[in-house]
Amino acid sequence: MESFEGRVAAITGAGSGIGRALAIELAKRGAHLALSDVNAEGLAETVAECDIGRIKVTSQVLDVSDREAMESWADQVVADHGKVNLIFNNAGVALGSKIENMAYDDFEWLMNINFWGVVYGTKAFLPHLKESGDGHIVNVSSVFGLFSVPTQAAYNASKFAVRGFTDALRMELDLDDCGVSCTTIHPGGIKTNIARSARVDDTIAPVDPKGRTIGDEFDRIAMTSPKKAAQQILAAVERDKRRALIGPDAKVLDFIAPACRPHPDCAGQGGGQTGYLTGLSGCWVQPGGLVRHQVQMASSPSSPVRRRTTRSTGTDQSLPSPILPVAAASLIAAMATSTSSSATTRSRRNFWMKSERYSVPR
Repeated sequence: MESFEGRVAAITGAGSGIGRALAIELAKRGAHLALSDVNAEGLAETVAECDIGRIKVTSQVLDVSDREAMESWADQVVADHGKVNLIFNNAGVALGSKIENMAYDDFEWLMNINFWGVVYGTKAFLPHLKESGDGHIVNVSSVFGLFSVPTQAAYNASKFAVRGFTDALRMELDLDDCGVSCTTIHPGGIKTNIARSARVDDTIAPVDPKGRTIGDEFDRIAMTSPKKAAQQILAAVERDKRRALIGPDAKVLDFIAPACRPHPDCAGQGGGQTGYLTGLSGCWVQPGGLVRHQVQMASSPSSPVRRRTTRSTGTDQSLPSPILPVAAASLIAAMATSTSSSATTRSRRNFWMKSERYSVPR
């Protein structure tokens, strides 16, 4: 899709974050908008920001986990605008919990929104996109759709599912040659409200003596603004990319994650529980205080990664576990981007990354 001028774009989760930023950016580019969100107040604010006079903006309070509501909304968008060219399946939620302690209701709540909401949006809008003759489906996964971390099993499952679903869809659309394409989006740390609105199990939420919340810490380490994320997503659509890594942390994690595998040297250090590094997150769960990990990245993704672990005490700077992988990714991305402007040079250089992981109250 070479231009968004005059196109009709439908966006779920448009009441805040990436969804709102996409709506504003598309409005600036002359696209007509059909916006939805479960939060009526946030949705109204987005509509007000996008109503610039020369485009048509419609809105619908919508729960994406309701299949009939999604199908009705797709039909209504075409009735209101005469056509639809793009669907951004962006709505999503987060859940932090160990599998053993995870409530089925919470797991189903997340999957119904993060995965089934994408499926419902895709299937409801696909016939209309084909009728337009120039359509694009944008499904938002995550960097957690590229690698897995403890306490994020439900989120990982939903985002891996979105990735697999959209990859298969892309192949089918290419074979059909029907004028419709799709892109999988893998955002890294984006400054949105998803961490603040996450459901977090009490057994993994650290006690922070400084009173910091998961939202506070996520805002501190997230590297990319929603505006920049929206611009990168739209650039991927214009180029008809199969997938897009959003933010420098996402690109670095995608590059180095294959090199980081469970290793026996990382098990049971300092009398703690068995653990290993996933990606660069350093996801140990060890009682009794601060655990520091020093990771030496090898010169290529296929080379082994050497690890050293030392242990000391203290819990005065604890980070909420659901955001730790993003924090580590942000740190290593900052090192990579500041070291050299050449990706080739960066890929051949050894980096040292120090991350801190604190004990989790039982």
